[in-house]
Amino acid sequence: MTADDEILKKHSVVIAGHQTSITLENIFWSQLKIIANLDGKSLKELITEIDDLRTTNLSSAIRVYIIKRIKN
Repeated sequence: MTADDEILKKHSVVIAGHQTSITLENIFWSQLKIIANLDGKSLKELITEIDDLRTTNLSSAIRVYIIKRIKN
């Protein structure tokens, strides 16, 4: 892990027709892209799926999703 992994960065995405921003550490954003690629989905598709299932804020839901995927 590098110091850059811990840097928070805002990412703009369009979900359900509206633009929103997600603030994630670089390491989570990288893992999200890897998971989307492994699943044959676009990043937007994967984020939309996570958004549809979430009960917390989107950034937290993405982090939890990634940790669950890594554990399995």
